Amino acid sequence: MTVDDLRFDAQGLIPAVVQEADTGDVLMVAWMDRAAVQATLETGFTHFWSRSRATQWRKGETSGHVQHVQRVYADCDADTLLVQVHQEGPACHTNNPTCFFTALQGDGAAQGRAGRAAPTMLARIEQIVEQRKTAPPAGSYVGALLAKGEAAVSRKIGEEAIEVITAALGGEGDRRLVEEVADLWFHTLVLLGERGIPLRDVLKELARRHTERRTGG
Repeated sequence: MTVDDLRFDAQGLIPAVVQEADTGDVLMVAWMDRAAVQATLETGFTHFWSRSRATQWRKGETSGHVQHVQRVYADCDADTLLVQVHQEGPACHTNNPTCFFTALQGDGAAQGRAGRAAPTMLARIEQIVEQRKTAPPAGSYVGALLAKGEAAVSRKIGEEAIEVITAALGGEGDRRLVEEVADLWFHTLVLLGERGIPLRDVLKELARRHTERRTGG
């Protein structure tokens, strides 16, 4: 399929759903005209059409929170795009990781932000670690741990791994195991942040292994 095959609306626009390529998080929805679609494909950065300002804009041109395009798909009717990206920084102008953080009335609203999907939470923790690394507020646990260096973070991971095993084999119940695994994952993300390794690199490696096993590699 080419840009010529897309079905733009009467205003010459097509909606684009932007998704984090590795986690599947929906980051935002915006509009593209033909030129924005072509610029997105040609440059590898998302471009959109602003209906309020009647002009084309590139995501991150003022905030620096650019989106590196990985894949672009059209739906079965060719009238909606799915743009998979690697997002730098928060996607939303409110500095939230995604524009979709407000739950409507119902079960989701009762859960609030704590009810978000696990991949989104991991990405949020990654951002928090990065913030604490560069500008830790007073009393920050993550900031204090990072200040002690990689060896201290690694030792903490070792302690948490032992606690996971103890919870699993010590008959302490599922809840305790969940808590200890959460501690282990959290401190692992701190180590990745200390090294400057993005979470998506780990997810890519998991995806690579999964693909190899499925194809007999």
